[in-house]
Amino acid sequence: MALLEVRGLTKHFGGLAAVSQLDFEVKNKEILGMIGPNGAGKSTVFNMLGGSINPTSGTVVFRGDNITGLPPHKIAGKGITRVFQGNILFPNFTVVKNVMIGLHLQAGIGLFGFLLGGPSAKRRENALHTKAIEILEMVGLSDVADEIASKQPHGKQRLLGLAIAMASEPKLLLLDEPVTGMNAEEVKAMIKMIKALRNKKGVTCMVVEHNMKAIMDLCDRIVTLSYGKKIAEGTPGEISKNPIVIEAYLGVEHNAS
Repeated sequence: MALLEVRGLTKHFGGLAAVSQLDFEVKNKEILGMIGPNGAGKSTVFNMLGGSINPTSGTVVFRGDNITGLPPHKIAGKGITRVFQGNILFPNFTVVKNVMIGLHLQAGIGLFGFLLGGPSAKRRENALHTKAIEILEMVGLSDVADEIASKQPHGKQRLLGLAIAMASEPKLLLLDEPVTGMNAEEVKAMIKMIKALRNKKGVTCMVVEHNMKAIMDLCDRIVTLSYGKKIAEGTPGEISKNPIVIEAYLGVEHNAS
């Protein structure tokens, strides 16, 4: 059984079908990419998977449970975490405190009690600090744990977003353009980190990204959308040579010129 099964997923906005009859699966411990020209429906798919918008029709089954139309907090509770392009909870707090807050939210402890130093928070602070440092070590940020989050370069801020997401102990990470705005070295570091999360922690990932080289280097399989419909699915090698995929991208480029 696949970890995530999507069947007939459809979303209409007025008379426009942003996503139409979409079928795909994400296997356990797989890194699945989703690509397509601008307006292909990728963000709409992620919004439906994360619960921020409800599908018009279709089903989303996660770990055998039908989660179609559940609100975001319930979907997160099932083990799906979305990493947005900007994911730092508190930019003026330290790197480690951001991860600690993520841990507190995951544990269901009152956030304000933690921030104000309430009794229940103080009893757990040392243990959570240790766990936060372990997560930061995993993503390569332990050396900047006590520095202000917003002062970090873009690549490290994106890794911090990943660390905050890992505080929720997800089974499936939805990565929304994880390498956007990064230089070549930062892209390599992020790809290495996502693969390490899968290989060492068993985290399954689904990635939407415009950087084709990154997608080809990162993913096991790729689903390609165009005008809300799936036009191809396969390995990176198969997708890169698929004439329908090539035409979809070149067609958009030609129309824009």
